[in-house]
Amino acid sequence: MAEDDDSSQEKTEEASARKLEKAREEGQVPRSRDLTTTAVLMIAAIGLYVFAEFMGNKIIGISRENFTLTRAAIYDPNAMIAHLASAIYDGLFSIAPLMALLLIASIVGPIALGGWNYSTKAMEPKLSRMDPLAGIKRMFSVKSLIELLKALAKVLVILGATIFVLKFFAQDMFRLVDESTNIAIIHSLEISILATIALCATTIAIAAIDVPIQIYEYNKKLKMSRQDQKDESKDTDGKPEVKGRIRQLQREMAQRRMMSNVPQADVIITNPEHFSVALRYDPETMETPLMIAKGGDHTALKIREIAKAHNIEIIQSPVLARAIFYTTDVDQEIPSGLYLAVAQVLAYVFQLRNYRKGKGDRPIYPRNINVPRDLRYNTSGKVD
Repeated sequence: MAEDDDSSQEKTEEASARKLEKAREEGQVPRSRDLTTTAVLMIAAIGLYVFAEFMGNKIIGISRENFTLTRAAIYDPNAMIAHLASAIYDGLFSIAPLMALLLIASIVGPIALGGWNYSTKAMEPKLSRMDPLAGIKRMFSVKSLIELLKALAKVLVILGATIFVLKFFAQDMFRLVDESTNIAIIHSLEISILATIALCATTIAIAAIDVPIQIYEYNKKLKMSRQDQKDESKDTDGKPEVKGRIRQLQREMAQRRMMSNVPQADVIITNPEHFSVALRYDPETMETPLMIAKGGDHTALKIREIAKAHNIEIIQSPVLARAIFYTTDVDQEIPSGLYLAVAQVLAYVFQLRNYRKGKGDRPIYPRNINVPRDLRYNTSGKVD
């Protein structure tokens, strides 16, 4: 018994939709910092490639304006301030498109995994986060050790890629001092673009490993035990006793609605004791007779009592009553196989009404009602 309890507490089941929704409400969604870093670097590389010429021309313009000075400007403090202000403005203007792209990347990167999620609960202060003992425990936990090893691995990979890039472009960078200013500026931007692309390739590989890991850890953290599923089901749907009571009340309401339909019936066909079915048929508005109420035992007796109180004709036909009871639901048309048998009953009822009004002869009571053999049921609901 104890083994069963232990196995039921193992978190082996996938998180339910309700638990995933609750986790999002609390701000818990899968995130990958490496994916964000990769997105920012990739956008930076694209931005440098697209705006390289624009930024290079602006830098050349700033250099020309600040290194080409007249004698009067050299000795004029106000001229120096004006040059500085102009350089700052042109510098900011030159990098504005790239900064805008990086801003977009810094927003899109985090929501690329887990989607957009805003939660005030995540911002609520929690005293448990300020517990120094809990903080020390987290610092020296197995998870922290794994994170440390992952961080060291990332540093080594990026460091190796950086060293490779520096060695690859070393000769080009040394040649910059021998080039003219304009050419050196453009050349340095080209080196920056290629270096950024190379580093992006490295971070893409890191992100490709980190994203599945983050998704796996997130799903593992939210896994549920069988007991968790039972508790959630109770919280969501209510306790079994309450659900049973609700179903009982629903059945009682449905039965009351069904009983209210009995006075509208044209005929009641009985077993004569165990089953009763109420049929309604209006030749002008209905193509097929409708079964508007049915019941067994006590309910069958109640249907007959209501029928007698409203002077509705009661016909005893055990075979037909059972056939309609087992093949037709309330407010549904009778099956085509029973058309002829029901037509015999309704013809008798309508002729009897005319006779009571003084029209026509008294009809003969329908005793030999023909029900197809495949629709003949016994009291247990099985075809005879």
